Amino acid sequence: MVAMRSRDLQIRAGVQVEVITIAWMVIEAVVAIGAGVVARSVLLTAFGLDSIIELVSGGVLLWRLLVEVRGGALERVERAENRAAWVTGLSLSFLCIYVMAMAVLAVVTRTRPEASLVGIGLAAVAVLGMPVLARIKRRVATQISSAALRGDAACSITCAYMAGTLLVGLLANALFGWWWADSLAALALVYWLSREAREALLGARAGRGGCGCGDDDCAS
Repeated sequence: MVAMRSRDLQIRAGVQVEVITIAWMVIEAVVAIGAGVVARSVLLTAFGLDSIIELVSGGVLLWRLLVEVRGGALERVERAENRAAWVTGLSLSFLCIYVMAMAVLAVVTRTRPEASLVGIGLAAVAVLGMPVLARIKRRVATQISSAALRGDAACSITCAYMAGTLLVGLLANALFGWWWADSLAALALVYWLSREAREALLGARAGRGGCGCGDDDCAS
């Protein structure tokens, strides 16, 4: 009885942290895409588009936790997780192609993005906040033995690395006028995007849901 009550509390903690994650991803997507379009920043826009994709996997994971809280069967959620993994993987693959094409085009046409203080603030908050969320997710995932939540924690760490790349690119443009830094950082961002895409597709093929990061590979 005590063990069941403890698991119920931890699952509810997982629900709470996923709600916070999803709320942040909504804010991140809206602000990043809006600021990216205004500043003509490929890097900032790509960061926002990735946030939309992460909303899909985060929403499915939240649903999975809510079903367990309510005592429902998890079979249909597992199927949904698998479909979400396919959608996430394919979407991230197309996003990689888009980012590479737009970054190269920006360099060729010498498109000079404007400095974005909003984007710099957003990236700074993500760099600081994502590792905190990741630690909470890992703790809860260990206590309820959830591979999906452990994978989502790894995705939060990846998001922090991506935000770091974003911050460096935006600061280089704002402080030194290195307009090409935006495109260069966008190409560096493809590393993290392609990693997420690969793990999502591998997870889908293995019948494993969750976000784009495999729980063992990414969480290390």
